[in-house]
Amino acid sequence: MEKGGWVYLMTDKPRGVLYVGVTADLARRVGEHQAGVGSVFCARWGLRRLVWAERFGSIEAATRREKQVKRWRRDWKIALVEAGNPEWGEILPW
Repeated sequence: MEKGGWVYLMTDKPRGVLYVGVTADLARRVGEHQAGVGSVFCARWGLRRLVWAERFGSIEAATRREKQVKRWRRDWKIALVEAGNPEWGEILPW
């Protein structure tokens, strides 16, 4: 298994509800979100679209980045997504 981690953003629609998470296995975690399990918040709001992800060499570095992004203002998070995914299309974790 690869070492490292991912920070990612899930949403329901462009500029919709945003969820910032961290995981060591992005494909598995996104699959859980899409199945409506693993996160009460994502299940409640129907957040099944992965729109941004950033890879890190260690889970500790990914966790630090997740905490940083979670503290950001909403418009900064939107700008982060739109810098690499202006159409808010779903990106594939594999």
